[in-house]
Amino acid sequence: MYDIKNTRLFLLDMDGTFYLGETLLPGALEFLALCRETGRQFAFLTNNSSRSKADYVARLRGFGAQVTERDVFTSGDATLLYLAEHGFPKEILLIGTPSLEEQFRGAGYTVRAERPGTVVLGFDTTITYEKLTLLCDAVRTGLPYIATHPDLNCPVAGGFLPDIGAVIAFVKASTGREPDAVIGKPNAYIARAAAQKYGAALEDVCMVGDRLYTDIALGACGCGTALVLCGETTPADLAACGLVPGVVCADLAELGTLLRNS
Repeated sequence: MYDIKNTRLFLLDMDGTFYLGETLLPGALEFLALCRETGRQFAFLTNNSSRSKADYVARLRGFGAQVTERDVFTSGDATLLYLAEHGFPKEILLIGTPSLEEQFRGAGYTVRAERPGTVVLGFDTTITYEKLTLLCDAVRTGLPYIATHPDLNCPVAGGFLPDIGAVIAFVKASTGREPDAVIGKPNAYIARAAAQKYGAALEDVCMVGDRLYTDIALGACGCGTALVLCGETTPADLAACGLVPGVVCADLAELGTLLRNS
């Protein structure tokens, strides 16, 4: 079992971990208080690049969490760090929601450049056939092609929305190309970027979430993992999967108890 007492930074998934739909999950607020009490950091880490940090903060505060934008780290944030770190030009073609466009403009990017140097694909709930055509045309030219995350579907009340992974498949069918880089969970870059942002060593980071193939698979990069069984993953799913979480708990209440007793 992963020794949770060594964790200095908890990266928390949101839906299925901290809340489920409109319901706050057991121990969620108490876990944040425990982190603060014991001098540990926490940050909410999400692959969903369709919403702004302000949107997430408002949602979390609606559940009673005392958080600020500094406490939220999205795949959009990590993608901006990746572009800067690798020296990509500021003139890009960005396919994303108005919120993501605003975030990139705020970082100095031209998001619909006449001559883009890079293509960036986010989870775009406002996508149109015109945008898909622009995207495929740009990818077909051979421009660097970056995706914020790989998720195929986004869970919503009553089912799923096709997520960015479905668009990636569409683009591959049209152009024959996969993204040159995918940033979000379970890819290592987002964990390293979060660790750097919050000043923690990767081995002192623990990803807490309810999805095996994103949250728990992130552990391959060297961080710890904690699976909570209050969201997507069932005990049967876990038994059938080859992934081994560092810790398995019913919810954040049980994880908090483990942390207190460690």
